[in-house]
Amino acid sequence: MKLIQKYFKDLTEEQLEQLNKLELLYKDWNSKINVISRKDIDELYLRHVLHSLSIAKLISFKNNTTLLDIGTGGGFPGIPLAILFPNCNFHLVDSIQKKINVVNIVVKELELKNVKTSCCRAESVKDKYDFVISRAVTNMKDFVSWIKYNVNKKSFNDLKNGVLYLKGGDLKEELISFKNVKTYELSDFFKEDFFNEKKVVYLPIKYKTKN
Repeated sequence: MKLIQKYFKDLTEEQLEQLNKLELLYKDWNSKINVISRKDIDELYLRHVLHSLSIAKLISFKNNTTLLDIGTGGGFPGIPLAILFPNCNFHLVDSIQKKINVVNIVVKELELKNVKTSCCRAESVKDKYDFVISRAVTNMKDFVSWIKYNVNKKSFNDLKNGVLYLKGGDLKEELISFKNVKTYELSDFFKEDFFNEKKVVYLPIKYKTKN
């Protein structure tokens, strides 16, 4: 928690309490259902919570922003961001039921009123959102093909509506076909070695409708 407070200094008492509960909740459920890798659970706040919150270093979502978290797994990046932005609405999606079950329990325990969940594949989501967020579930080309019809037409945040994707490594080849893509180095925001090759990939998506 000290790590989170180091980089996010204006958290409310409620947010601090909710973030503090994450460790006990995830350690308890991870011992029953492996939703986070065993080696990562002891560094939950660095590798999962702070990593998820890195998106907030790029954009502060305005009230009533809608976000779709594809391949949320145990609830990342959606749950930490839902705590940080209680006046935004999050839809967390994963195709594995046991992971969504854990997410539902965490959401209930934290009393997060701004989160809904679905167990389904990305392609089956029909609603539209301002931003689609995720942590490296696949290559960017495939990811965009899944969600290109899920982005709202009208933008009202400081960034145009689109994708905010957490990914690491050399992405030049993977992103070469995207003209408007921008990458932001997380090492510019955080000093821990874990973030040395981690990035937020931002891709504005033009509004599309299915034929």
